Amino acid sequence: MAKQRFREIKQGKVQEQTPKVNSSSDQNNYASVGLKIKAFLTDAFMLLMPIMYVVFYLVMDGREDFAEHKLLGWFYILLPLIIVQTLFMYKTGQTPGYRAYHITLIDDHTKKKPALFVILFRNLTAILSLFTFLGWALMFFRKDNKTLHDLLSATAVVNKK
Repeated sequence: MAKQRFREIKQGKVQEQTPKVNSSSDQNNYASVGLKIKAFLTDAFMLLMPIMYVVFYLVMDGREDFAEHKLLGWFYILLPLIIVQTLFMYKTGQTPGYRAYHITLIDDHTKKKPALFVILFRNLTAILSLFTFLGWALMFFRKDNKTLHDLLSATAVVNKK
């Protein structure tokens, strides 16, 4: 191919060749931070709030008992939440919030739904991300919007096709 001169391109004698971006299936369509936050809030109201209500008023004898035994109370809340989220993600790759916003969880290596252990590990490390706050804040600084628990479990949240 002959070298093109800028003057010839500018006068329209030669078409400027732009490199084409290969839109292969290897590239992930990562979910945006906004969609992930909306899905998190939806899951908080659909999954977390009912569990908290049951723990506060049926397992423990009201808010006062919860206030006296906070560590045990949070264990009673987080354990069923992790189990329920793991079951949802294992069955369909989506929680109710993920389904509402058309996003899904995939294994970063296979690009398919992750294995049960990987999902369970991801959900357990999400608690670590929550307590450190840095784990959740990480998605604001990465191009792929991954959180700490996504990085540790080698998963990604992507837009569902």
